[in-house]
Amino acid sequence: MDVLHFVFGIFGNATALFLFLAPAITFKRIIKSRSTEEFSGIPYVMTLLNCLLSAWYGLPFVSPNNLLVSTINGTGAAIEFVYVVIFLIFAPRKEKAKILGLLTFVLTVFAAVALVSLLALHGNKRKLFCGVAATVFSIIMYASPLSIMRLVIKTKSVEYMPFFLSLFVFLCGTSWFIYGLLGHDPFVAVPNGFGSGLGAMQLILYAIYRNNKGEPKKKVNNDGSMEMMGGTGKDADRDPVKHQLSSTNKQVDEQV
Repeated sequence: MDVLHFVFGIFGNATALFLFLAPAITFKRIIKSRSTEEFSGIPYVMTLLNCLLSAWYGLPFVSPNNLLVSTINGTGAAIEFVYVVIFLIFAPRKEKAKILGLLTFVLTVFAAVALVSLLALHGNKRKLFCGVAATVFSIIMYASPLSIMRLVIKTKSVEYMPFFLSLFVFLCGTSWFIYGLLGHDPFVAVPNGFGSGLGAMQLILYAIYRNNKGEPKKKVNNDGSMEMMGGTGKDADRDPVKHQLSSTNKQVDEQV
C-alpha cells in the first residue's frame, strides 16, 4: 500500500509539472511581443494561491505523509509566481493595478491561513482547517476549463481544447485522486476526483468532436447566400466565428 501510495504520488508530481509548465508558451509570446495582449493574469494568480495552500497542507506538521503534495505544489507556486511577475512587467497600467491588487489579496489569504493554523490550531483541527482551504481553491482551479468545454459544445469543435492538455488534466487528477484514497485523505481525494471527472469529460468531448477540428461550416444568410464558418485556411481571418472566439483561443492554457 505504501509503495503504491508513493508511486501514484510521483506520477502525480510528473503530470502536475506538465500542467504548470504548459503556459510557458504563452509567456514566451508575451515576452517576445512585450505585451500581454488579450491574455488574463487572473488564472495564474489564483493558481498561485492554490499551490501555496496545497504546499502548506502537505507539510509534515500540518498533514503527515503528504510531503509529495508539498513538493509539487511548492514547485508550482514558484512557477506561477514567475508567470505573474512576467505578466506584471508587460501588462497595461490598468491591468497591472488589478493584478497587483489580486496578488496582494492572495498573499494576505495565504498568510492568514498559515498564521491561524500555526498559532491557533493544533493536530486534527489544523489539518482540517488547512485541508478545507486547499480543497476549495483546488476545485476552483480544476473548474476553470468549464468555459472551454462550453465553447466546444457550442461550436462543435475542439480547436480551442488541446488534446494533450485535456489528457494531462485527467491523468493528474486521477493520480492524486488515487493517492488521496490510498492515504485515506479526503482533502487530496475529493478535489482531484473532481478534476479527474472534468478531465474525463474533456476527453469525451474531444472524442465526439475531434473530426470537426478546424473544419469549415456553411452558414445560410437571410439573403440566401452561403458563408463559410470556422475555417482555418486563408479565409479564416474573415470568419466571424473565429474573430469572436480568438480571445478564448489565446486563453486555452489558463486551464492550469
